Amino acid sequence: MADLKTAAPATAAPSRWGDDPFQTPKRRFTSGGLVALAVKVILLGIIDALTVFGVWVLIAKGDWVAAIALALVVIGVNYIYLRAGLLPGKYLTPGLIFLAIFQIFVIIYTGYIAFTNAGDAHNSTKEDAVAQIIRTSQERVPDSPTYTVEVYKQADQFGLLVAEPGGGTSFGTNEQPLQDASAAPSGWEQLNLNQVIRFQDEVLALNVPVSDDLNDGTLRTSDGRTAFVFTSALEYDEAADTFTDTETGVVYSDDGEGNFRAENGETLTPGWRVWIGWENFANVFTNEQIRDPLLRVTIWTFAFAALSTLACFVLGMFVAIVLNHPTLRGRKIYRILVILPYAFPAYLTGLVWAGMLNEEFGFINEVLLGGAQIPWLGEPWLARFSVIFVNMWLGYGYMFLVCTGALQSLPDDIVEAGKVDGASAWRIFRSIKLPLLFVAVAPLLIATFAYNFNNFGVIYMLTRGNPRFTDTTLDVGATDIMITMVYKVAFGGGGGRDLGLASALSILIFIVVTIVAVVSFRRTKALEDIH
Repeated sequence: MADLKTAAPATAAPSRWGDDPFQTPKRRFTSGGLVALAVKVILLGIIDALTVFGVWVLIAKGDWVAAIALALVVIGVNYIYLRAGLLPGKYLTPGLIFLAIFQIFVIIYTGYIAFTNAGDAHNSTKEDAVAQIIRTSQERVPDSPTYTVEVYKQADQFGLLVAEPGGGTSFGTNEQPLQDASAAPSGWEQLNLNQVIRFQDEVLALNVPVSDDLNDGTLRTSDGRTAFVFTSALEYDEAADTFTDTETGVVYSDDGEGNFRAENGETLTPGWRVWIGWENFANVFTNEQIRDPLLRVTIWTFAFAALSTLACFVLGMFVAIVLNHPTLRGRKIYRILVILPYAFPAYLTGLVWAGMLNEEFGFINEVLLGGAQIPWLGEPWLARFSVIFVNMWLGYGYMFLVCTGALQSLPDDIVEAGKVDGASAWRIFRSIKLPLLFVAVAPLLIATFAYNFNNFGVIYMLTRGNPRFTDTTLDVGATDIMITMVYKVAFGGGGGRDLGLASALSILIFIVVTIVAVVSFRRTKALEDIH
C-alpha cells in the first residue's frame, strides 16, 4: 500500500507558465509563440508611438483632459495585452474601444451639440470667427507695394515664400504669419506655373498674415508670382473684445450669444459656438415654423413605420404560406425570385422606382396605364402611398424568409390535432399557426418598426421628402419622416444648416424610439405564455 501511495502522481500547484505543471519556459516559447509575441510588441509599439504624438498635440492645444484620458486608455491597453492571465480582456478590449468611439462618443457629442448654437454661422471657436471676419472683409490697399512670391505645397497645405521690396525674404501660410526665412522649410515643394494653375482655387484662397496682428493685413496673390497687402475696414480690439468699422465708426461687441453685434442689431458673420442651454428644445415646441411641420412629420413617421411593417409582414407571410405548400412544384425557383427585391441595394431600388413613378415619362404611367398623367410623387397622399408601396417591395422578402423558417418549425402534431377536431383551414391558421408565428417574429416586427422609423434611404432616394409643405420656411414635405427632417435641418435646406436644432431633434427621436421599443417588448412577453 505504501508503494502504491508513493507511485501515485501528486497534484502539482498551477504553474505561472500555464495549466500544464510540466510546461517550461523553453517549451512555451516555440517559434509560433515568439512570432505572436513579436507581432504583439510591434503593434503595441506603434499604438504607443501614435499615442505619444497624440498626447503631445493635445497638450500643445491646451486640452489636458483629453490628453490624460488618451494616455490612461493606452496604458490600460498595454497592461491588458502584456500581462498574462487576462484572456477575456484581450478579446473585449477592441470591441469596447470601438463601442466608445463609434457609439458612446457620438451620443455624448450629439447631446453636447444639442445645447449649443452650432450651425452655418456658429461652427467654430471665437478666435477662428475673429480671423474669418477680418479675412472676409479685407480689401486691397491702394498703395500696397508689390511683393514677389513663390507658391509652395506640403500635403494639403499651401504657403508663400515672399521677397519683400526692401530686401529680405520670409515664409508664411494661412495659419502661420510671415517669418524671416531664406528659403521654404524642409519638406515644402515649389509649384511651377502648371501646378499653380492646377491648384488655382487653393492659391487664390491663400491669405498669409503679415504679422501676428491680423489688423496689419494679409498677403494675397492672384497669379502665383506677385502679391499685395489686403487690410480689413473692421479693426479688432482684443482688450475691449470689439470690432470697429474704421469707415463708419460702428462698434460691434460680443452679445453673449456667439455674435459680434452693433447697437442697431446688425451682426458680423461668422459667429462662434456657445452654450445656449435648452433653447433648441424650446424652439421645437414654441416656434410655429418648426413645431407645426414637426407634428405632421411625427404623425406620418408613426404611420409610415407601422403601415410599412404591417404591409411587409402580411405580404411576406402570405407568400411564405403559399410557397410552403408541400405539393407546389418549383418552390426553390419561386423563393429565389421572391427574395430578389430584398437582395438589391435599397438606394438603387429607390432610384429605379423614382424613375418608374415619374409622372411624365415613367414606366407605370406610360406603359402600364397607357399614357396617364398620375402624379405618383407630386401629390401628397399619392406620394405617401408610393413610399409605403416601394418600402413593402423592398422589405417583404425579409419577412418571407422569416415566416418561412417559422412555419417550417411549427410542430405538425398540433396542426393535425386541429384537423382531427374538425377545425377549418382558416381556423387552424388563426388559432394555431398565427399565434405560434408571432412568438417567433414579434421581436423582429419591433426591430423592423424601429428600422422603418428611421428609414432614411427609401424616403430620400424616392421623393426627397417632397411634395414640400407650403406653410413653413423649412425644407420639409409630406413624405418626410423625422430622420429626413433632421438631415435637412442639419445639412441645409431653406434656412441653412442648424446642427444644434438637428441634434435636439435627434435626441427626441432617440427617446421616442426607446419608449416604443420598451413598451413593445413588454407587450410581447404575453406571447411567451402561448409558447
